[in-house]
Amino acid sequence: MTLLRIAGALSGLFLFQALTVSFAQTDLLSEAQAAAAAENYNRYCTLCHGENREGYANDHAPSLRSKELLFPGNSLFMFRSIAYGRPGTAMAAYREESGGPMSNREIFQMVRWLYEQIDVDPRYNENGEDGKLPYVRIEGDAALGAEIYARECASCHGVNGEGGTGTALANQVMLIFASDLFLRQTIESGREGTPMPSFRDKLNAEELDAVTAYLRSRARGQSVIQPRDSRPPTPDEYVLNPDGEDPEFGELRDGIYVPAADLNKAIEDKKRMVILDTRAASWWRMGHIEGAVPIPYYSDFDEIMGDLPRDVWIVGYCECPRALATDVIEKLRDRGFEKTAVLWEGIQGWAGLGYPIVLGEVEALDLEAEPEETREH
Repeated sequence: MTLLRIAGALSGLFLFQALTVSFAQTDLLSEAQAAAAAENYNRYCTLCHGENREGYANDHAPSLRSKELLFPGNSLFMFRSIAYGRPGTAMAAYREESGGPMSNREIFQMVRWLYEQIDVDPRYNENGEDGKLPYVRIEGDAALGAEIYARECASCHGVNGEGGTGTALANQVMLIFASDLFLRQTIESGREGTPMPSFRDKLNAEELDAVTAYLRSRARGQSVIQPRDSRPPTPDEYVLNPDGEDPEFGELRDGIYVPAADLNKAIEDKKRMVILDTRAASWWRMGHIEGAVPIPYYSDFDEIMGDLPRDVWIVGYCECPRALATDVIEKLRDRGFEKTAVLWEGIQGWAGLGYPIVLGEVEALDLEAEPEETREH
């Protein structure tokens, strides 16, 4: 292991310890802190999780009013989900170090704010005791868990845990960040207001342990992709094929959406245009359509207007598959940009159709090579 990786592992461990202390011991938010957290939620989260945190506004984003999700002891998992995102889903990484717009303190305060909105104190459990969820391994029969999963879970979460109407459970980052007790409690209690039922009366303790062990086994021996810096285009590089002709997209669906096939043809024909990646910047760094400019949906559009050409077609895309990009393009149209469109399928649909993606500069971290304490925490 290199000194750089050792330093990274130690910094991650120190961050975990500091946040554990913060969630468990600090006071609740002041009025000013709560107002700032609410503003950040409105800026970054409402398009997917809903204005009132009801969830499912876009891309199966879960309810953030659910006490089955926001239970005492789960605050650190919530912090990590916001900070590092959920690869394989539309949930991006929002931590500054991952290319997102939020500091650790801002994420911490948003998590605390989410808990306070449902009158749950993340510092303590229901017995008034220290609310940290212990990082212990639940021993269970993973083979039995696989059988139960196939019978009870695969129809929603996918045969291989790839997700469907339910969350992707083979997501290695989620499985690393979530404790065994969190996984088991979710299976046992379900998620109120969602199709996820409680299995408390259907599975006994041994079977709950078995499913938990099976899910945990999906994270072993896999690699987590960590983004490194990739250089985004500068304003003078925004326009692709500046000497080319304008694309002929024809009639846009609902007056705004262009199909992937038409955008790909325009790229292959070297048409002149600007492609905007409207996701959080961390997603652009992981992979993007070649030449795409990262203009996150939370950008100050009054500030960036001068960098965008008005006489060139601008096509935006996002992950979910259209909500964020539609919001961005509508903001541009409100500011007088007429040659604008949104990729109908989103980047996941684009990739699923076999159109090319440029991967950012990444490195794979072998989890089995990391110290045990780093994997645990």
